[in-house]
Amino acid sequence: MKIKKTIEKVPGGLMVVPLMLGAFMNTIDQLHIPVVMDFLKGLGVSPTADGHYEFLRIGGFSEQLFKNGALTLIALFLFCAGSQMNFRVGGKALKKGVLLTSSKYLTGLFIGLLFGYFFDPFNGLLGLSTMAIIAAMTNGNGGMYAALTGQYGNRSDVGGVAVLSLNDGPFFTLMSLGLMGSNFPIIAFVAVLLPIGIGMILGNLDPDIREFLKPGEILPVPFFAFALGAGMNFANFFNPSVVAAGLTLGVLTVVLTGGTGMLVFKLFKEKSQIAPWAEASTAGNAVGTPAAIAAAAAVAAGSGMMSAEEAAKFEGIANLATAQISISVLTTAILCPIAVIMIDRYQQKRGINGKLEDPLEGSSAKKGIA
Repeated sequence: MKIKKTIEKVPGGLMVVPLMLGAFMNTIDQLHIPVVMDFLKGLGVSPTADGHYEFLRIGGFSEQLFKNGALTLIALFLFCAGSQMNFRVGGKALKKGVLLTSSKYLTGLFIGLLFGYFFDPFNGLLGLSTMAIIAAMTNGNGGMYAALTGQYGNRSDVGGVAVLSLNDGPFFTLMSLGLMGSNFPIIAFVAVLLPIGIGMILGNLDPDIREFLKPGEILPVPFFAFALGAGMNFANFFNPSVVAAGLTLGVLTVVLTGGTGMLVFKLFKEKSQIAPWAEASTAGNAVGTPAAIAAAAAVAAGSGMMSAEEAAKFEGIANLATAQISISVLTTAILCPIAVIMIDRYQQKRGINGKLEDPLEGSSAKKGIA
């Protein structure tokens, strides 16, 4: 059976499909269907505090992995992802990576600030929050970027992914919320970012450790996705406002981060615009950001740096933001490659070959031959 290949046909499938499956299982649990509960009771499952029987609350390793394991698995993922972040990047690749990372982050931050100014930052237009906007718009799909630049771009475009890997995870979102007035103490940043930092140090000190941890960039993803889904209800996904919010996030991410990146590349005299549009996506791992932010808010509340009420707000919107970001992942996974193909065709008509380090080299050579 080609289960994995079938899942991978879905945009962001390794993240989205397990998330949906977890949400499906949790939805059944929350319906409290008598036949299902009688079956579980017959197996000897212990009831929950409110007297119900649920598939995802049977205790033991199963409950810890499939229901309660999201944060631990996300931490493992961040540790392994950090180990793949290389300190040594070629000059041109470094330039492109910095331009793309900064333009994508500043665009997401600006839109988040603008949204928070005009609407409720926790539950504004279409139920969107500044957290969901910043998490979706600042965190790009590195795998998609590498694939698209590998096919349509040049080596320095592909090399930029080493810097772009910095936007993996909750760091930029956490920093943005701090800039916007949420009082996260330093320990909240340390608690969230320590796995990335330790992984980065070990991966750069020892190539063998980097190679050993490389599968961890992929392996934990479906597991923490399922656990995240296990805290959600399908009613979220079938809510028209949630779907509309997710689609809006996806379109804004492609159009605004791709457009801003293109303008920045032009400002810095880069001829090919493949890379900015290849980065105009929402990463699948951004789905885990709301849970990480909620955990950081709990740390902040525990240290007295944030009120319990504000921390509860972050926890309260985590599931909704997760659903919205999931839809944005799907939307950008479809729109981003289309945008790259369109810009490549546009450049080709203007004699710009995005696969060359000097994009005009190919057209100049042709003119010389002619």
